[in-house]
Amino acid sequence: MTRIGIAARLAVMAAAFGLLVGPHWLGLRLGRPSGRAPVLFHRLFLRLFGVRVTQSGTPPRPGEPALVLANHVSWLDIVALGSLRPLSFVAKSEIAGWPVIGWFAVLQQTLFIDRARRGATAEVNRALGQRLAAGELIVLFAEGTTGDGTRLLPFRSSLVGAARTAIEAEEGRLPHLRLQPLALAYPRRNGMPVTRAERPDVAWYGDMELAPHLATFLREGPIDVHVAWGAPIAFEAGTDRKRATALAEAAVRGALREVRAGTPGAGIADGTRPSGVPAPAGDLAPV
Repeated sequence: MTRIGIAARLAVMAAAFGLLVGPHWLGLRLGRPSGRAPVLFHRLFLRLFGVRVTQSGTPPRPGEPALVLANHVSWLDIVALGSLRPLSFVAKSEIAGWPVIGWFAVLQQTLFIDRARRGATAEVNRALGQRLAAGELIVLFAEGTTGDGTRLLPFRSSLVGAARTAIEAEEGRLPHLRLQPLALAYPRRNGMPVTRAERPDVAWYGDMELAPHLATFLREGPIDVHVAWGAPIAFEAGTDRKRATALAEAAVRGALREVRAGTPGAGIADGTRPSGVPAPAGDLAPV
């Protein structure tokens, strides 16, 4: 992609942002956000910069509250997921102060957590529980950081307790809440499979600087993102959050194997999902 091409695409993005931000910000201030502005903005970015998003599995129904537990590979995860439907994220508090990105995160209604402060987890759990009880879809990158794209880091269970907070806040009106495993993978670039050796070039992790990574993204050409929705887990008031988190991690690990093998969704379709992960039948299966 030439510099002129990049500049032209960025100009289109800036114009779109100018058109969308006013009504969206007003909706946030009035407490009536539509959620459509971020979706349109993300979709425009993907179209202009050659990113194709595909899905497998069954996502939550519109308006169904769910806490999504996902792996985290790159900043592009946020754009890919944000293009699918209105949703919000949980992120570390430092992001709120980042230039440009911090403001975008606020507009996405991101919940920020200060991991260095005692009691922060409990506060975010309460806020997260209220949002879930209101019917929102919240994405939690359960590894707590980005990975290199070749291995899955252990899922953290501390914020999964927000699911119980949401159930308790509803006082019996919400018998269970959907805990949704979700796997993000980058299987192809320029139409060719991404090899194991190439995955770290796609990922943004560790102490990598953002500018060089963005330059690589623009230089290397179109990329595919696959979003695999795992079998949902019903989180009830008495559910063990650590066990539920472990089941979600196993589901994501299995989904990543399927995507890399070229058979996304196979475990959901034929029942060969990881041991202990419930199958989605009309109602959610409790843990």
